[in-house]
Amino acid sequence: MIKRFVFLLIGFCLFTAVTCTETKKEKIRVLIVDGQNNHEVWPKSTIMMKHYLEESGVFQVDISRTKFLNKSKKFKDWLVLANVAEGIEGNSKMDPDFNPDFSKYDVVISNFGLQAAPWPDKTQENFELYVKNGGGFVSVHAADNSFPEWKAYNKMIAIGGWGDRTEKDGPYLYVDKNNAPKKDYTSGLAGKHGKREPFLVTTYNQEHPVTKGMPETWMHAADECYAYLRGPAENVTILATSPSSLKAPELEQKEPVAMVIDYGKGRVFHTTLGHDDASFECVGFMVLLKRGTEWAATGKVKQTKLPDDFPTKDRVSSRKFDYKK
Repeated sequence: MIKRFVFLLIGFCLFTAVTCTETKKEKIRVLIVDGQNNHEVWPKSTIMMKHYLEESGVFQVDISRTKFLNKSKKFKDWLVLANVAEGIEGNSKMDPDFNPDFSKYDVVISNFGLQAAPWPDKTQENFELYVKNGGGFVSVHAADNSFPEWKAYNKMIAIGGWGDRTEKDGPYLYVDKNNAPKKDYTSGLAGKHGKREPFLVTTYNQEHPVTKGMPETWMHAADECYAYLRGPAENVTILATSPSSLKAPELEQKEPVAMVIDYGKGRVFHTTLGHDDASFECVGFMVLLKRGTEWAATGKVKQTKLPDDFPTKDRVSSRKFDYKK
């Protein structure tokens, strides 16, 4: 009887260990990369995204950061909370040691911004192969300002802004007055936005897993609505749009604020939302981030239930971020 009990106990322990291991493996492995961004909200915004993703119970998130220099005390306080050491390089200098092992992750999120220094050639090559071979990628807000000279990156994000992007980099992409995707080859610089304000988001594609079940329209918290983005615009599906506060009645254009792109076997989710604290605290942004990250990693979205406080067509809905270590 004792031996039988011991065998049962051992079997139970082994079963529990295996079950726990399997549960741990089931979490989607996420890497957020950042380090050089013209938006003062970072690195807080990185911590916000890490928190939003992990509180869902679906994701396990790590951070990899290029070296940089910033003397702001508030900035350093967030580094302490992030448990990431401050670097020593200037904001516009390449970090030769930046070379994350992308293969360890199901999806990579970029929180870089305008004038971020290029990655080392080998790191670029590794990332291109990672996505092309099936890795997921998520571009958030100013990440589409980054790396204008990196051809593969611009194909991954489909369209971008600023960084001296012009017609040489591809057409403007928007939804025209007939509610059809439009590639506009007019010459001109890429990237504009109006004042920071709440604006209406329209679910343009209601069948894609990322946006399926979302309201036809919902109010987003105060943010910059990027406009006049341009690039290769290949293999891209627009998921959601917003009218820019920039007045362009001759175009009557609606700007893509969420889209997905195929790059080789890889999946890319690109959102232009996320300028500062207020936009990251929007419940609609949180849902898009979680769904887009899950889809980029797996090709599916299991987080289909919308929270009760999801914004409506008349009401912004936000949750004040209160980070406790």
